[in-house]
This record gives sequence, C-alpha cells and structure tokens, in this order.
Amino acid sequence: MKIILLVLPMIFGFVLDLILGDPYSLPHPIRLIGTMISKLEKFFRKKIPNNERLSGTLLAVMVLIVSTVVPSVILLLCYRVNVWFGAVIEGILFYYLIAPKCLKTESMKVYTAIENNDTEAARYAVSMIVGRDTNVLDENGIIKAAVETVAENTSDGVTAPMLYTMLGGASLGFFYKAANTMDSMIGYKNDKYLNFGRFAAKLDDVLNFIPSRFTAIVMILSAYILKLDGKNAFKIWKRDRLNHASPNSAQTEAVCAGSLNVMLAGDAYYFGKLYKKKTIGDNIRPVQNDDIRKANRLMYCTAVITLVMCTAVRAVLWGVLL
Repeated sequence: MKIILLVLPMIFGFVLDLILGDPYSLPHPIRLIGTMISKLEKFFRKKIPNNERLSGTLLAVMVLIVSTVVPSVILLLCYRVNVWFGAVIEGILFYYLIAPKCLKTESMKVYTAIENNDTEAARYAVSMIVGRDTNVLDENGIIKAAVETVAENTSDGVTAPMLYTMLGGASLGFFYKAANTMDSMIGYKNDKYLNFGRFAAKLDDVLNFIPSRFTAIVMILSAYILKLDGKNAFKIWKRDRLNHASPNSAQTEAVCAGSLNVMLAGDAYYFGKLYKKKTIGDNIRPVQNDDIRKANRLMYCTAVITLVMCTAVRAVLWGVLL
C-alpha cells in the first residue's frame, strides 16, 4: 500500500499528460510562475535600478520560495485530509511539471506545416518553441530548430522534473521548474539580462548538470531500442556534448544528432544579432521533416524509461526511509 502511494503521483501525472497534454484554456502553475517573474522583474528593476545582479538575485530567491512553499502547503493539507486524496493531487501537480505531449504537439505543428509546403506557417510554429530569431530561417533551419528543441527539452521539460520529483516530491519538482522558467525568461547573455539574470542562469546550469547527462545516457539506450544509430549517438555524445555555451544543452542534442546522423546547432540569430556557435553532429545527410517525428519518438522512449527508473527508485528509497 505504501509503495503504491509513493509511485502513484508520478504514474498518474504521466498518464494525464499522455491524455490531456497542456491545458491551454485552464490556469497553469508554470504560466503563473512566469507571470510572477515578469512582475517581480519590473518591481526590482524599479526599486534597485543601480545593481542588476542584486535585484536579479532577490527576484530569483523570492520566486523559488513562493514556487516551493505554495505546492508544499497544498500537499500538506491534502495529505492530512486523506493520503489517497493527497497522492492524486500530487499527481495532478506532477502532470503540470512535465510536458512531453505539449513538446510533441508543438513540434508536430512544424512538421505538418512543412508537409503542406507552408514555410511561413512552419516558421511561425517553430517561433513558439524556440528563443532564436526565426524570420531568417529557411526550411532546413526550421526543421533543425524543431529537432533541437525536442532534444534539449527532453531533459528540461520531461526527465529533469521526474528526477527532482523522485527525490523530493512535487514540491522539489516545482523548485526545479521555477529555476528553469527563470532561466528561459531572464537567463539570456545579452545587455538586458547578462547581470540581472546571472544568478538564475547559473542556478539552472547547476540543477541541470546531472539530469542532462543522465538523460543523454538514457537517450542513447532509447536510440538502440528504436533501431536508430545508437553507436553513432554514443560517439557524437562523447565528442560534441560540450559544443554549447551551456554545459548542459548539448548533452541531449549531441545524442539526437548522432542517432539521426545529422548536424544540428551552428550559428543563430537572437534579437537581431548573429551568435557564432559550434555545430553538433556530422553532416552525413541533410535533416528531413521526418526527423521531427523521430526526435519525438526518441523523447517518448527516454521519458518512459526514466519514469520506470524514477518510480522504482522512489519506491525503494522512500519506502526504506518512511
């Protein structure tokens, strides 16, 4: 009974995501965190205008506290009412932490537009899931961007929240997602955010250091299971896993590039400025639209393996401690 209660939230949340995906028409805790970040940015920039690093750090600390305490209080109250009720509510919270179906749905909008020979629609669709400037991308660049974001977010949006939830329940999962959301909003290395978002960016690097490498290894296993090029996935991961300004982003991108036998990354425009970037993978063949589908299959296989491992470890670890 105790083991079932320990693993139920993660399994229930994952199944909910498979069925529902992100509820666009309903309030979403992560979007609420994003709103809080935006409002606090305006507040701290106004109150502490001459010290961006301090104001950005204070923002990050406040967001982390609120994002962790609120779900913790909710879960404490729910578990006190009834343990099964608490487990279901924690499952719903976990459902909000992961986004495999949303990642697939949004990337497949790019796939569909390309299939329909509608480059403008594909460019718009990919602009919804990447941070780079998309108005300069041709069809090849659009496909690459979609594949890259699926590969990178396999860790950030799927497996990393699982790992943190495994260790500390949905509360720790929300701590991670708050940090990750801050990085995506204020972690840019441009004039506006270089100092203001420094703490958030560094914290995200630390929190993703182990999950990104764990995910890369599971993704290599997934490449073998899916009969992709697992051998090349391992080769490119070893060689190119650090070919990114972030110590973590290239981990899963390298595996994806290797498993598909394509070249990813390279130079990109952000806010109208060209940034020189290393490439990831070998140009064995050009990227094709079907690579978006393959990247999604790789993501889902990695997610299922990680879910099985996390629930098993959670059952054993917390079963012993409790």
